[in-house]
Amino acid sequence: MNIFAEQKSVVADILIDERAIGRNHPPYIIAELSANHNGSLDRALRLIEIAHAAGADAIKLQTYRADTITLDSDAPDFQIHEGLWAGQTLFELYQGASMPWEWHEPLFRKARSLGLTIFSSPFDRTAVDLLEKLDVPAYKIASFEAIDLPLIRYVASKGKPMILSTGMANAEEIAEAVAMARSSGCTQIALLHCISGYPAPASDYNLRTMLDMRERFGTVVGLSDHTIDNATAIAATALGASIIEKHFTLNRNDGGPDDSFSLQPEDLQSLCRDTRAAWMALGSVDYGLQSSERSNIRFRRSLYFVKDLEAGATITAEAVKSIRPGFGLAPKHLDRVIGSTLACAVRRGTPVRANDLLGWTE
Repeated sequence: MNIFAEQKSVVADILIDERAIGRNHPPYIIAELSANHNGSLDRALRLIEIAHAAGADAIKLQTYRADTITLDSDAPDFQIHEGLWAGQTLFELYQGASMPWEWHEPLFRKARSLGLTIFSSPFDRTAVDLLEKLDVPAYKIASFEAIDLPLIRYVASKGKPMILSTGMANAEEIAEAVAMARSSGCTQIALLHCISGYPAPASDYNLRTMLDMRERFGTVVGLSDHTIDNATAIAATALGASIIEKHFTLNRNDGGPDDSFSLQPEDLQSLCRDTRAAWMALGSVDYGLQSSERSNIRFRRSLYFVKDLEAGATITAEAVKSIRPGFGLAPKHLDRVIGSTLACAVRRGTPVRANDLLGWTE
């Protein structure tokens, strides 16, 4: 079976909480709360307020328990030896980072009270069941779960939009995930180009891959960005990213599992502002005069007389010049104006006009 067969289709917008997401709409900004609650419900609630104030479109949680994502084992396979979380077992990391399930309802209630969309990344079927009870409007599949086809099948069966991060997944694995989602009932899919490094350098991103994904898989595309500034996200927006997802926190130095590679509140505000400005700058193909140019068009160059001349005089090269402002004939007519005969007297500093010249026709 060719897993790439019939993957490509017309790219349609997806709809989350009545907000259309696609190439003809401003980028959809997802503020990823992740583990940055740092064990405090009050902090998590405060982060929701910050995301809303910064202008994010959605806040995203992660829904798992340590025992649903790994085993409580200190065997070598379960130990972390390098990176931000070196020295811990997987169980220890996820036990501290997980969002208690009893927090989900108050967090959903808080976000909705602010008009902020809230959804989550489930990591097993029980997490999906919890989120369904909360009437989640969409699902996110995390990069590490992009190869978990049974999970994708179960999420897709709920009929909600699915956003899938592709970090570490190759083209074949992405194709398998998209095919499983579509065959299991999901009709609204977005793929986020992602590098699963924490943090990841901008040089790893190869953002043109995002454009290939849109053509290859026929989905809305975006960026899950793990760089520590906003340049990569802005560049992705300029290339056509419809979704931007970034981790955020109260303070990068607070010591939580994800704090060190997350945006701070002012950075999140800049992300929302600058990616939308980048999208607006894309506009459409338009060679016409723009509103901000209208008052300046008069300062373009045009032809002016630089000597006093009498009626009937022949215009010489020394008598006319291309200068600013732009009230005279266009400079492209200079060769034709030279050698013409004046119909009337002119003074130095007078724009050259067609009716000043005998026999002039446009």
